[in-house]
Amino acid sequence: MKKIVITIDGWSSCGKSTLAKQLAKHLGYVYIDSGAMYRAITLYFLRHHLDWTDVLEVNNALKNIILEFHFNEKSGQSEIYLNGENVEYVIRDLVIAEKVSDVAAIKEVRTFAVAEQQKMGKKKGIVMDGRDIGTTVFPDAALKIFMTADISVRVERRFKEMFEKNPNITIEEVKNNLEMRDYIDSNREVSPLRKAADAIVIDNTNISMEQQLKIALNLLKEI
Repeated sequence: MKKIVITIDGWSSCGKSTLAKQLAKHLGYVYIDSGAMYRAITLYFLRHHLDWTDVLEVNNALKNIILEFHFNEKSGQSEIYLNGENVEYVIRDLVIAEKVSDVAAIKEVRTFAVAEQQKMGKKKGIVMDGRDIGTTVFPDAALKIFMTADISVRVERRFKEMFEKNPNITIEEVKNNLEMRDYIDSNREVSPLRKAADAIVIDNTNISMEQQLKIALNLLKEI
């Protein structure tokens, strides 16, 4: 079957990466987590105490950032490397989660990340998830999916995920963080989160991982 680009956009913690990984594994495609790229950039900015409101400082920093994905045979997952360092687990911290939407809203950062993502997609055979993949990064993708889920379900999912790494975190902190990220992502000037006109919505509030994969594979068959 001819290889294509599949995009999955949607709100935080609505199952985008889960479905993207499922599809990539099933199809033998490469999975690219665009959110991890923005998190890695945020990590770099925080580590170097950069003022990301300073355009010159941002542009200079971006020249020193190399982002790569490498497949980990043990975990069976693609993991992100920042300048040669595996930062897959470091970037999942709440400190990064609280700042990533601010960093991702910067025009220069988005231009840099989109160019990197488009390079990765040239050979096709990829599944990429994020917030502007079907609208900005790959507007001509053959299959575009937009994921959504009830806020209460999303908060519960994110809380379980973060509690394993930080048992002191509260569900209220997680809820506030999600709501803040939703607002910033959908109201930023550059590439805001929105559903592409030709994207198909999957609401996974009340369906299993197996069911959402089946729905996506049926959509693939239709095209």
